[in-house]
Amino acid sequence: MKKTILITGCSSGIGYCVAKALQERGYHVFATARRSESVDALRQDGLESFQLDLMNTDSINRAFESVMHHTNGKLYALFNNGAYGLPGAIEDLSRDALRDQFETNVLGWQELTNLAIPVMRQQGYGRIIQNSSVLGFVSLPFRGAYNATKYAIEGLSDTMRLELQGSNIYVSLIEPGPIESKFRENAVKMLEKYIDVESSIHRDRYQHVLKRLNTQGPAVPFTLPPSAVLKRVIHALETSTPRPRYYVTFPTYLLGVLKRLLSTRALDRLLVRTGGDH
Repeated sequence: MKKTILITGCSSGIGYCVAKALQERGYHVFATARRSESVDALRQDGLESFQLDLMNTDSINRAFESVMHHTNGKLYALFNNGAYGLPGAIEDLSRDALRDQFETNVLGWQELTNLAIPVMRQQGYGRIIQNSSVLGFVSLPFRGAYNATKYAIEGLSDTMRLELQGSNIYVSLIEPGPIESKFRENAVKMLEKYIDVESSIHRDRYQHVLKRLNTQGPAVPFTLPPSAVLKRVIHALETSTPRPRYYVTFPTYLLGVLKRLLSTRALDRLLVRTGGDH
C-alpha cells in the first residue's frame, strides 16, 4: 500500500514542492490549502486536495476526517507546513495580531497533530514533521511574532518527541533559513493588515522592511529553492531513525554554531546588524 501523508500549506513554495515530489515518489499525498481557489489549482495539477484552514477547528476536523475516510483510518505521516510571517516591532503588535499569528502557526498545527497521534499510536507507527525555521532558535528584530511561534513549535516538538519515545512515532523539526517562496509577498500583506506604520516610532525602519520584502528575486544571500527542504523531508520519512532536527541553508548552520560559541551579548550584536533593517 502507498504511504499516506497529509501536508498543510500547499498552495505554493515548500508545501507545493513537497506534495508534488512525494506524489511522484509514490506517496498518497493529501495536499491541503486554506483558500478554495488554491485547492482548485492543486486539483487541476493532479493532486488530491481539500480545504484546511489552520485558524478554524471545524475546517481542521473536516480535513482530517476526509483523510481518514480515504485511507481506511491510516496515516503514515503529517507534514505541518502552513504558516505566515508577520513583520513588525514587538511594541507595534496588538493582541489580535499575536493571537492570529499563533492560531495559524502553532495552535492549528497542534490541534491537527493531536488528531493524528492517536491514529498513529493505534497503527503502531508514524512520522510527524514540523517545518520550523532558523528563527526557531535565534531571534531577529522585527520578526518577533514569527519568532515566538517558531520557538513555540520547537518546544512542543521537543516535548512530543520525549513523550512518544518507544511508540515508533518520530517527530522531526526542519529548520530552514531563506527559501524561495511567496513568504515575503504574504508578509507584506500581513504588515499592512496589522501594523500602523505611519503612527509607529519605527516608521522609517518599516520602509526598509517593505523594501526588502518587495525585492524581486532572493532578498538575502544563500537563499535556496524549496527542493532543499524536500531532501530533508524525504530523509525524515524514509530513514529508519529520523533526526530530531534538520538544518537547511548555510545561515542555519552558521547561526547554529555561533549560538553555541558566542556569548548572548556578542550574538545580539551580530543579529542586530544582520536583521535590523536599518
